[in-house]
Amino acid sequence: MLPEPALDREKPHALVVEDEVLVRALIADELRTAGCAVIEANSADQALDYLVAGGKVDLMFSDIQMPGSLNGLQLAERVRADFPTVPVILTSGNDHLNSETMPGRFIAKPYDIAQTVALVFVTLGVAPPGTSA
Repeated sequence: MLPEPALDREKPHALVVEDEVLVRALIADELRTAGCAVIEANSADQALDYLVAGGKVDLMFSDIQMPGSLNGLQLAERVRADFPTVPVILTSGNDHLNSETMPGRFIAKPYDIAQTVALVFVTLGVAPPGTSA
């Protein structure tokens, strides 16, 4: 996965990492509608490849449980270590996780789409386009 130069450089760039294609498409579409440029990855490995290749990312939103050599927690820890300016929001349907020890913010699945989009913009520290700051 290589950086996409066609994405609008002015918009906040959200990297959405989710192996369930319908879940990923839903949150990605809502973030695009709200004013983000969205990069989609179907695994933590693919997301890390994008980051290492120099892709612009202002925030990462990632599921925790995914196939591949890294899960979402491991990816978040790598992002925190190697890309410390990129905030992370993690999500999972596993109710046995301790959100207090997460390397980023946590939102449980199933999540409310509008609240999740709002959390992305709050985490970025910007108001969505069309709203007053």
